Amino acid sequence: MDRTKGSCECARHKNTPRSEQMQRDLQKRLNRVIGQLSGVKAMIDDNRYCGDVLVQLSAADSALKGIERIVLQNHLQTCVVEKIQAGDTEVIDEAMDLIRRVAK
Repeated sequence: MDRTKGSCECARHKNTPRSEQMQRDLQKRLNRVIGQLSGVKAMIDDNRYCGDVLVQLSAADSALKGIERIVLQNHLQTCVVEKIQAGDTEVIDEAMDLIRRVAK
């Protein structure tokens, strides 16, 4: 955390905003995942069969991974490219770390 500026890594913002279309698409996908997880919670509350719960969890996980891939691609195409063009090649290490984390 950079205490001199009162900010932290979790509060950074993109230099190039996501397009309105991408924002809408991500919000739609996130709302779908939230709905799926609410359904899973209801299934747990209703003591539903474990296999059915696991199938729904897998569907939510797959949808969330799809969102991760979209955000990662956008990150590479905007944030990473911009930093490289500005001469900051350390961003490559950050990008590789992100790819390793997302690929798990």
